[in-house]
Amino acid sequence: MEHLPSLAGLPLQEIETLLSPLPRFRASQIYKWIVRGVSDFSQMTDIPHSLRQEFASRFSLYSSVIDSFHEDRQAKKAVIKLKDGLKIEAVLLNDGKKRLTACLSTQAGCPADCVFCKTGSLGFARDLCAEEIAEQFLFLRNAAADTLGDEHIRDNHIIENIVVMGMGEPLLNLAQLRMAAAFFTDPDGMNFSKRRITVSTCGICGGLFDIAENGPFIRLALSLTTADEPLRQKLMPITAANPLKKVKEALALFQKKGGGRVTLEAVLLGGVNTRGKDALSIAEFAKGLDTVVNIIPWNPADGLEFEGKPLREPDREEIEKFIGLLESKGLKVTKRLRKGRGVNGACGQLGCLRS
Repeated sequence: MEHLPSLAGLPLQEIETLLSPLPRFRASQIYKWIVRGVSDFSQMTDIPHSLRQEFASRFSLYSSVIDSFHEDRQAKKAVIKLKDGLKIEAVLLNDGKKRLTACLSTQAGCPADCVFCKTGSLGFARDLCAEEIAEQFLFLRNAAADTLGDEHIRDNHIIENIVVMGMGEPLLNLAQLRMAAAFFTDPDGMNFSKRRITVSTCGICGGLFDIAENGPFIRLALSLTTADEPLRQKLMPITAANPLKKVKEALALFQKKGGGRVTLEAVLLGGVNTRGKDALSIAEFAKGLDTVVNIIPWNPADGLEFEGKPLREPDREEIEKFIGLLESKGLKVTKRLRKGRGVNGACGQLGCLRS
């Protein structure tokens, strides 16, 4: 089946090229309507009807479609079908104070194969293009606006933060991530602050050094889990090619070049990385860096195990002792709220697709 070229998520200059030889202002009109969140050319009321019909015959607005939504009190998960039939997931998170965060994916599946992550168990299908990353945000923003029942709210930043923590390892798809970030932060478009975009990575050294030298200076979160290197490599096989010494060098360079505080994410697995030595290893890794440690109690996902034993959630005592040790070393520590578990939309659960 032939697919029409899609426009959502493209930079204005590329839309101008696609519409040539039409006047450039026509591309600007379409771009502004995309930013506002329209779903069809027919809604672009300042463009002549005949031209809207022509655009609809030549282009589509979106390359992907919503397959289904799944919702609980704190999250709304979108299962999105891509043009080649693959499915990805994106999640709209609500902190209970009407502050919304969009959690976006950068790959279909994931090559990192972290033992505690459902997405990793799916294997890797392909990278997403920038438009497919941007479309996830537009879908979630429209869903949020529809829920609140205010059509005009699409003109505002109804979603306050973007976290690239969904399916995939973002820094293995850095070129497309950069283009999506440029779409989000375009001052003549979405005008999203770089400081409100956080990218979570297992610590791909090449990508980290690239960002440190070339930007964008978004916020970085390192999925550290433990700084006991042998254990980390067992839990996160991709880290064998990305030793922590080089990861730390890259983070230090990122901060020296103008990047801000880095979040160190620690997914706690009951009885696996909740030892005192794991907490102390994180404290040692954090020395010399501007960091905050984010504790993430593992969210259950069927079929995941480590060294032949099913993974389990850490108990309260394990969590409290771990946090106490980190704080005794002078680290700032936060604990991730377990949002989205009711729809398998919490950290590490994406890939538990529901029909």
